[in-house]
Amino acid sequence: MRSALLLPVSWLFRLAVELRRLAFRAGWARCHSLPVPVPVIVIGNVTVGGTGKTPLTIWVVLYLIARGWHPGVVSRGYGGSASGDRVSEPVNPHSDPSRVGDEPVLIARRTPAPVWIGVDRVFAARALLREHPECDVLIADDGLQHYRLARDVEVAVVDAGLGFGNGHMLPSGPLREPVHRLSTVDALVVNGAQSVAAPVPLAAQFEMRIAAGRVYRLDDPSITALPEALRGQRLHAVAGIGYPDRFFSLLSSLGLAFVEHPFPDHHRFEPSDLDFGGEPVILTEKDAVKCRRFGASHHWVLPVEAQLDAAFGEHLLHCLERRS
Repeated sequence: MRSALLLPVSWLFRLAVELRRLAFRAGWARCHSLPVPVPVIVIGNVTVGGTGKTPLTIWVVLYLIARGWHPGVVSRGYGGSASGDRVSEPVNPHSDPSRVGDEPVLIARRTPAPVWIGVDRVFAARALLREHPECDVLIADDGLQHYRLARDVEVAVVDAGLGFGNGHMLPSGPLREPVHRLSTVDALVVNGAQSVAAPVPLAAQFEMRIAAGRVYRLDDPSITALPEALRGQRLHAVAGIGYPDRFFSLLSSLGLAFVEHPFPDHHRFEPSDLDFGGEPVILTEKDAVKCRRFGASHHWVLPVEAQLDAAFGEHLLHCLERRS
């Protein structure tokens, strides 16, 4: 009922989105290219919530490095307190996630690429390139709708389990842009399946799987174990991500027994959020960057990594070569 009542607002939102995109395509609104000829890859989605953008961004960074590129990453820094169109700053593995956001800190910890955050991705990208002129490709994490930044390659991610929800735009549905937007991107990465069905033709689709790594202790990441070592314990699974059920499903597939504790995406954790009378806790790596300061020996972190078909990497390189 609530969704139906919000439909008129969704129609207005869709109109605004379509007009905004038309303005950039027609040149009425300006797309900003970078001062040096560096190709830009944007990774994003057309739905709200978690689809796997950050694991994919990390995969793309490491893939390009392995093939001789020197990528840099710009991000909105969502969830952090740094704000303003002319505010941009670098992120390192020890940055405060309450200021720069949890996802940029995770990317900085998992890759050697320079990472900068800023509400204005154009401003952040220029700042990054001034400090790191060695970068020869730029990746904009969650930048699909940030049209001010001119881009050479667009990669969209969709979660196979969530799909496109009820097919409606915000606020009566999960869509930030209409589904037909996915016919214009260079690649569509499907998290959890080979393809996703849609009422319109889509771009070339590539499957992504999320695989679990070795768990590590939040208070001392040098202490690791196979996830199976936690079997037989009463775990408390904590997830403050866009789609907590995906994390819980992964834990179940590993044979772990747990009590679910979902939190809102980008939740600012406090010690009490992990206090379950001393019983062991397992949490996502994205949440772990915000909980490290009060980590204990019974807090475990499950890192994940994206696994993609080799064809996606070849397609990405082809797109970059085509744009050069």
